Amino acid sequence: MSQRTVTYTEITEEEVRDLFTLWNKALATLDSATVAARYSKRGVLLPTVSDTPRNSKALITDYFDNFLRKKPQGVILSGDIIVGYNWAQDCGIYEFTMGSDGSKVKARYTFNYVFEDGEWKISHHHSSVMPEALLAKAGAPTHQLLTESQVRDLFTLWNNALDTLDSATVAARYSKRGVLLPTVSDTPRNSKALITDYFDHFLRKKPQGVILSGDIIVGYNWAQDAGIYEFTMGSDGSKVKARYTFNYILEDGEWKISHHHSSVMPETLLANAVAPAKQHITTLQVRDLFELWNKALATLDSATVAARYSKLGVLLPTVSDTPRNSKALITDYFGNFLRKKPQGVILSGDIIVGCNWAQDAGIYEFTMGSDGSKVKARYSFVYVFEDGEWKISHHHSSVMPEALLAKAASFK
Repeated sequence: MSQRTVTYTEITEEEVRDLFTLWNKALATLDSATVAARYSKRGVLLPTVSDTPRNSKALITDYFDNFLRKKPQGVILSGDIIVGYNWAQDCGIYEFTMGSDGSKVKARYTFNYVFEDGEWKISHHHSSVMPEALLAKAGAPTHQLLTESQVRDLFTLWNNALDTLDSATVAARYSKRGVLLPTVSDTPRNSKALITDYFDHFLRKKPQGVILSGDIIVGYNWAQDAGIYEFTMGSDGSKVKARYTFNYILEDGEWKISHHHSSVMPETLLANAVAPAKQHITTLQVRDLFELWNKALATLDSATVAARYSKLGVLLPTVSDTPRNSKALITDYFGNFLRKKPQGVILSGDIIVGCNWAQDAGIYEFTMGSDGSKVKARYSFVYVFEDGEWKISHHHSSVMPEALLAKAASFK
């Protein structure tokens, strides 16, 4: 049997960049067949503005039939080149000027070149919209970072709303899906109607608040302020101290309260009732709580999993827009998710422990027993000690940002 001889052809980085120039000159002819001829026999084009993979000369030609109407000319702004025998790769950022209207468009590119029939051709060309442009077009919020002083000003806005004695004005300070856990009501207020109802009663006391002490954390498009505040009731001059947590988010261009938790001071609580025993937990024991939840998943029984959550537990799941703030809604979510037979493992995470509470946040990965697929996600678990047992009070699971952007790009 004869042995096939393969000739290895080397190429320099400068020559790789010249291949882009050849492609760009083909664009300048405004002839789609000329451009398509720059691609190899089995070349694939994943274009900027089409969802269809162009894996044949006919499909590549069809794409450029439309694109060349804009009279595009490109320039590489930055890129990295890798060379090998009979192949090369060039990837980075390029910008097109459209001769039809003078507009400019930046995109990310990858060109893979192969040596075919004595000539360098494009075997793979992937062009994608810049992520910032993609998010802006999808209506994603701009990234805003508040100062600590500006965060504290948001409390002043809320306090000024109290001063109007109008419950609707106060409720308007809360986000569309804001949650209020008020000082003197057992009912979670998770709608504008319920929040308004609470302030219908509270404002009769003519309250005005002042922050005595607090700690602020800021991030892009969110902020947290937690500490001690005191109210003076204009109706009778009485004063009441309480602990507070305000979480703020940027919504529709305005900072709103997404979460407001106000609770009686422990000393006051102990004076009127028997305080719960202090329950401490180690970081190892916190991680064991994840394993309890994971074992509950292994039962494939949604009620067993839901039982791991506290009475007022909230689940913000990976693949549902609905906040699951009741056992029924949590059970319903796992009724669908458990069909995949998921089992999770924590890849990395950070644990904070306190008295009767703990937090574990990081990255976990699930293997789906139904098909063997794997999915990574970000997680936050907040645990509380409830009725003698550690339960999940808050569980937030979100798609990895790279996966989210990839999915958004697929809808272009």
